[in-house]
Amino acid sequence: MKSSRDNIAENLRFLRSRQGLTQEQVAEAIGVSRQAVAKWEKGESLPDILNCEALADLFDVSLEDLVRHDAEEEGVPIPPRNKHIFGVVTLGERGQIVLPKKARDTFNLQPGDALVVLGDTNPMSRGIALMESSTFMRMTGALLPEVFPGKGE
Repeated sequence: MKSSRDNIAENLRFLRSRQGLTQEQVAEAIGVSRQAVAKWEKGESLPDILNCEALADLFDVSLEDLVRHDAEEEGVPIPPRNKHIFGVVTLGERGQIVLPKKARDTFNLQPGDALVVLGDTNPMSRGIALMESSTFMRMTGALLPEVFPGKGE
């Protein structure tokens, strides 16, 4: 397992590159010198908590992910704030899946909770997603009969 210093250095290099920013632009955005950013990216020093918070805001990632996310260990790059990749699940014979524990814990899902299954068949974005039914109804409630007339399930 890498140290927080190594994680921060790697994450800063990746995030800056992903957004196409220079060290100078990052430094200017959070009010530090370019040399400070260079040292953080090399792992020679660590940003203080206020600068970590500013960096997390700049790159739209969580403070915890900025400090702890290990792309090598996780197998995926650092995600945007409030976005999660919980892993891969296998479809059972009858179409059942088991949600990873981290997903169940993050969303406080309990046996018997109702989830809406959503799908996208566009070949470029094909996929299935789950959403808590209460959230779905709150977002679509009045529109549902218009979008799906006669559909009760």
